[in-house]
Amino acid sequence: MEQAELVIEMRNITKEFGTFKANDRINLQVKKGEIHALLGENGAGKSTLMNMLSGLLQPTSGEIFLNGQAVSISSPTVANKLGIGMVHQHFMLVDAFNVTENIILGSEPTKAGVLNKNKAAEAIAQLSKQYGLDVDPHGKISDISVGMQQRVEILKTLYRGADVLIFDEPTAVLTPQEIDELIAIMQGLVKEGKSIILITHKLDEIKKVADRCTVIRRGKSIDTVNVADVSSQELADLMVGRSVNFKTNKKVIEPQEAILKIENLVVKESRGLEAVKGLSLEVHAGEVVGIAGIDGNGQTELIQALTGLRKVESGRVVLKGEDITNARPRKITEEGVSHVPEDRHKYGLVLEMSLAENMALQTYYKAPLSKRGVLNYKEINSHARDLIKEFDVRTTNELVPAKSLSGGNQQKAIIARELDRDTDLVIVSQPTRGLDVGAIEYIHQRLVEERNKFKAVLVVSFELDEIMNVSDRIAVIHDGQIAGIVRPEETTEQELGLLMAGSSLEKARAETQGVAFAQATLDVTAETNESQKEDTKDE
Repeated sequence: MEQAELVIEMRNITKEFGTFKANDRINLQVKKGEIHALLGENGAGKSTLMNMLSGLLQPTSGEIFLNGQAVSISSPTVANKLGIGMVHQHFMLVDAFNVTENIILGSEPTKAGVLNKNKAAEAIAQLSKQYGLDVDPHGKISDISVGMQQRVEILKTLYRGADVLIFDEPTAVLTPQEIDELIAIMQGLVKEGKSIILITHKLDEIKKVADRCTVIRRGKSIDTVNVADVSSQELADLMVGRSVNFKTNKKVIEPQEAILKIENLVVKESRGLEAVKGLSLEVHAGEVVGIAGIDGNGQTELIQALTGLRKVESGRVVLKGEDITNARPRKITEEGVSHVPEDRHKYGLVLEMSLAENMALQTYYKAPLSKRGVLNYKEINSHARDLIKEFDVRTTNELVPAKSLSGGNQQKAIIARELDRDTDLVIVSQPTRGLDVGAIEYIHQRLVEERNKFKAVLVVSFELDEIMNVSDRIAVIHDGQIAGIVRPEETTEQELGLLMAGSSLEKARAETQGVAFAQATLDVTAETNESQKEDTKDE
């Protein structure tokens, strides 16, 4: 490959943390004007590598070249000056500020010490128009959609002059329609001469948008491939180092009695406004009910109300015939509820405590983990070692603090703790957020196994392919209410997307069927024209 066409080259990059090698002589070459995917399991070293490119970390050894010139990226400020910008997975925006104020924060245009916001707004409007981002410079962040907030993050990097943009898991909280729009935006950016590095676990997105893909496994670069030349299955197998099964096998079972009944539930969010508005839903023994919806439509408040973490204003929560509305969290868990929370750091783990202690958080006060109020650390550590082995939690041992694990392994630890308790109702929010395909395959399999044991499983996820894969029924939530309940075999991602955006089930069904009919008509017309051409040739 010609050096001139490389915008980024990372040669033999090694990063050591004590005796642990997060990156081991990794090589990455990104061409000018391409979308280059970076694929790897949790803890494979992707984030560490990109943190060195964006100036948050410095390599132990190895070299970084920008446009053929060796560079030292000692801080994010230096990275910005070199034209390298990062679009973070968790948006770094101030809700109370408008779009322009967020974008210029940290690089405010001033003249004689006076801030010129109007000039900045004009520049942002021009950038937005140039790259097809369609962002209002005066819109308030708290009033715009999640997809639009992401566009603001992209504009932030462009405003600072980025030619190389690093996207970190950019579609985690977007609807299918917003994902399509983001893909179009990324394609527009590379047409304008930008280069993009895309960190993602979503193989279908790599297939849709990336030109080339570098696969990292356990800190080493395994291969760089042309995306057009490989299948999603081949990419997954390269990443994990074994054959991966994408479709979870579900045997047909007949659901039994209703374990959870939610009746006309009303729950307020932190500002005192209603987030859940008269919602009713049942989850039966022997079924997985998936809740699909755009972030911010009441999912968080619903799950917190079900698990005792938020007050119910009105309505009832009934578990196995017993009213548990506004019961304390421990009472709810002891009645037979497992809960994997969406925010693993805030509600799932005590980060300073050891992995073993975290795995005992729900049962530490019971035998054999304690006796007469005294903790039995021999049993606690032994119990943790068993779960670490069973759930493939990647860690040096059970005594390390939970904060030292990668996000995916923290998630596996929480799921291990909750499923080990053998409860009647399993509530899981964002079960595979940030996990790689190998871990996703395993977690989905475990959730379906719970369902096969005639447990009731309630799954909340922003990942539609996940909802479609594990659910027996899908309840779509919009504006705090159930917009429709469908079966995965009878719906499409497009129909779910319309329901998530507020369409009624009848309207969504009619619209998707209309699109399908129009596409089928086009296909038939194309086939007829092709056939007529062949007939003409024969004559």
